[in-house]
Amino acid sequence: MKILSIETSCDETAISIVDTDGKEFKVLGNSLLSQIDLHKEYGGVFPTLAKREHSRNLIPVLKQVLEKAGFENSKLQTTNDKIKEILNREPELLEQFLKFIPTIQTPDIDAIAVTQGPGLEPALWVGINFAKALSVAWKKPIIPVNHMEGHIFSALLKEDGKDSKFYIQNLKFPILALLISGGHTQLVLSKKFLEYEIIGETLDDAVGEAFDKTARMLGLPYPGGPEISKLAEKVGHVTSDFKFPRPMLRSNTCDFSFSGLKTSVLYTLKKIPELTTEIKQKVAKEFEDAVIEVLLSKTKKALKEHGAQTLVIGGGVSANKRIKKAFEEMLKNEFSETILHTPFIKLSTDNAIMIAVAGYFRFVQNKKQNLELKADGNLSL
Repeated sequence: MKILSIETSCDETAISIVDTDGKEFKVLGNSLLSQIDLHKEYGGVFPTLAKREHSRNLIPVLKQVLEKAGFENSKLQTTNDKIKEILNREPELLEQFLKFIPTIQTPDIDAIAVTQGPGLEPALWVGINFAKALSVAWKKPIIPVNHMEGHIFSALLKEDGKDSKFYIQNLKFPILALLISGGHTQLVLSKKFLEYEIIGETLDDAVGEAFDKTARMLGLPYPGGPEISKLAEKVGHVTSDFKFPRPMLRSNTCDFSFSGLKTSVLYTLKKIPELTTEIKQKVAKEFEDAVIEVLLSKTKKALKEHGAQTLVIGGGVSANKRIKKAFEEMLKNEFSETILHTPFIKLSTDNAIMIAVAGYFRFVQNKKQNLELKADGNLSL
C-alpha cells in the first residue's frame, strides 16, 4: 500500500510517500521545508505566517516528493469546481494547484494521510484542505491522523540496514509514551494497539515551550531547546550556582507543571545586573537539570503504577541528548526489563513519514472516507 502523507501542524511543511506491507515501511519520497528562520524574530511560531507559508510551500514540496518517488509528469487530468470550493480560502495555493495538478498523471498511491490535530488550527486547515483537493482530483481516500500518535510511531520505527527502509519491532504491552514537544507534555498509556489513555499531562506550559521561553530570557534565538542544551553542555558536571524549583515533583499525580520553573528563572535573571556567558551557561544547566528531574520522576511513577514493559519517548524535545541519556540510565538501573524506544534525530521533529505510518494503521482499522474532516487544534489521543 502506498500512502502520500501531509504534515502542516506547526512550522514545517512536510510531505512523504511511503510504501508498506504493514511490516516494512519504504520511503519512496520525502521532503520538508522548515519556517524556523521566518519565525525567529517573533521568538516563536506566528500562526498566520505559518499558514501563509504552508500555502506557498505545499505544491513545491509535493513536486519534490513526486520526483524523488519517480512519478512522471505526463498525463493531463481534469479539475472541477469542487476543488475551487475547497481551496477558496487559500488563493495562492489554489493558483499553484490548478497550474500543476492538471499537468500530471494520478500518482500510484492508495490513500492520502493528513494531520488533523493537535496543532495550530490555521496551519492544520491548509494541509487538510490540500488533502481534500487532492482527494477530489485523484479520487483517493483521506486518512485523518493524530499528530501525537505520529510521534509515538516515529519512536517505534527502526532502520533495517537499508536506505529509507524502516520496520516496527514486536511490541510488549503495556506501552507508556512520554510525549515532549513545544506544544505538548503527556504521559500516555497503551494496553492495546491503537488504544490510548492519557494518565498525565502538563497543567500549563509544555516542556518545549518552557525551553523556548527560558531561551528568550537568556537572549538566545528560537528554537530555544537546542540553544539551552548547547550552553548547559559547556558547564559539564560543575555544580550550578542557581537552584530552580521542580514543580509538582512530590504530587500524587503524573501531571506536569513548568510555569513555576519558567517564572523562577525570570525572577532570578532580574536580580543579575549583567548576564555573562558563564552565568547563562549555569542558568541553562540548572534549568535543564530541573526539567530532567521532573520528567524522570513522573515517568518513573507511571512505570511503577502501570507496569509498562515498553517506554516510548517522542516529540521534538526527545532529541535532547541529556534527556535521552538520563532515561537510558534510569531504565538500566531501575527498570532493566523495560524496553526504551526513541526516534532517530530526523524523525524526532515534525515530519510526514510518521504521519504516513500512523495513517497506514488507521486506514487498516477504518477505511471510511471523510471529506467533512475538520482541523482540531486540541485533538486528543
